[in-house]
Amino acid sequence: MALPGKIAIMGGGSWATALAKIVLSTQDSINWYMRRPELIEEFKTVGHNPNYLTSVKFDTGKITFYSNINQVIKDSDTLIFAIPSPFFKQHLKKIRTPLKDKFIVSATKGLIPEENMLITDYFAEYYDVPHENIAVIGGPCHAEEIAFERLSYLTLGCTDMGNAGMLSGVFNNHYLNNSLSQDVIGIEYASVLKNVYAVVAGIYHGMKYGDNFQAVFLSNAVKEMHRFIDAIHKIGRDITDSAYLGDLLVTAYSRFSRNRTFGTMIGKGYSVRIAQLEMEMIAEGYFGTKCIYEINEKYKVDMPILDTLYRILYEKRPATYEIRQLTKTFI
Repeated sequence: MALPGKIAIMGGGSWATALAKIVLSTQDSINWYMRRPELIEEFKTVGHNPNYLTSVKFDTGKITFYSNINQVIKDSDTLIFAIPSPFFKQHLKKIRTPLKDKFIVSATKGLIPEENMLITDYFAEYYDVPHENIAVIGGPCHAEEIAFERLSYLTLGCTDMGNAGMLSGVFNNHYLNNSLSQDVIGIEYASVLKNVYAVVAGIYHGMKYGDNFQAVFLSNAVKEMHRFIDAIHKIGRDITDSAYLGDLLVTAYSRFSRNRTFGTMIGKGYSVRIAQLEMEMIAEGYFGTKCIYEINEKYKVDMPILDTLYRILYEKRPATYEIRQLTKTFI
């Protein structure tokens, strides 16, 4: 089989919808898995995702919808997963169809909770997918700007650069460019950490800290990110590349960032629970904070920003006090 073959989008959220829009700009048709059959029926009726990016119209004649995850896997060659990390395991445990001969693309910006595993490692260990047949999509890129067809960039990571190049043809159109990287581990961890730091940026925003301070905060955040990623997988990466610094900046500053929005509510005095209830979408940074904190119990990297957010989110420490103390550590 010549890759990419038949492509399937796995997930029904905003990022999955944006990815479907991108793929249909370069491919004649796609398969699309959504968990809820009633959502699929409404999509077919109105011609767009009823819940996310509703302005993006689709030619449903080019889409074969599935609510059966095993059937879509059987009928597809390349599977692009855009399922939020907290729900990843509950979707995958339904799988009875072998994945080892499929090409897997992870667009999930998170770790598997409890296992604290990278998505790529999870597929390799539990589903026998070779690492060279697993790729990741890194930022900086918001789904909402894809909907508007604003010029955007992705980073495509794969240990096999031939497969990464194949993906480049799928994700390259008049509003989207991409770059290739073999740093799969670095891209995945950066995708988790940028959500963590975006929550903190939001807290500062909610507490009325200004742009001057945010610049200092993000300078410290990218250093912390670099320390952690290097401790786990030290290679000759440039942390200022768009997959690392660029993704951090857009997630921390953009009005489309759900993690920043979540943090802003906490900074304004919302409890963590109320902020979560107010959110219409998952803030991955909440889950990522606990995963990285637990991983770092092994590596002992100096991570004052992560530690501060963990105390706020999981130990219910006062955000005002913790955040002010954190400012004293910045240089």
